[in-house]
Amino acid sequence: MSVHDLLTNIGEDPEREGLLNTPDRIARMYDELTAGYHVDTEKLINGALFNVDYDEMVIVKDIEFYSLCEHHMLPFFGRAHVAYIPDGKVIGLSKIPRIVEMFARRLQVQERMTKQIADFIKETIQPKGVAVVVEGVHMCSMMRGVKKAEASMITSAYLDQLKNNRDLRTEFIDHINSRRSMD
Repeated sequence: MSVHDLLTNIGEDPEREGLLNTPDRIARMYDELTAGYHVDTEKLINGALFNVDYDEMVIVKDIEFYSLCEHHMLPFFGRAHVAYIPDGKVIGLSKIPRIVEMFARRLQVQERMTKQIADFIKETIQPKGVAVVVEGVHMCSMMRGVKKAEASMITSAYLDQLKNNRDLRTEFIDHINSRRSMD
């Protein structure tokens, strides 16, 4: 069903002034919101892998994201927190938010997105461990269905040392739960 037909089916006049360009705006919006399908991962990483003698946890937290639920095509959004333990190689700081963005800009379920981020980081830099925690609110449960505005979802993916070592997992969780500002 086209946007024109959708407008007609809900009782609107697609020919009225305010709606004349809506089908084109919707098409451009979906191109932007689903741009993650078209990301060239080589260009995304752009050689930003560096040999570094560092083996402590690297954490990038509070990465905001916006995605679309694949079941209703309504937004879900929130924050992602990503950690890895390098094994002689680190990735440029800006690349982790870009990785989150690449997977968020697809039709998604939060559970899959969380795992995709973790798996991609593991494949790309082959660290000793990876952890991803995603906190999201879903418009499909806020606006329709159960209509619970305060409900949020937390998903996690832990790989290798961050999966098997409770102390490392606790360290990661402690870091993401600290909301201390840099002031």
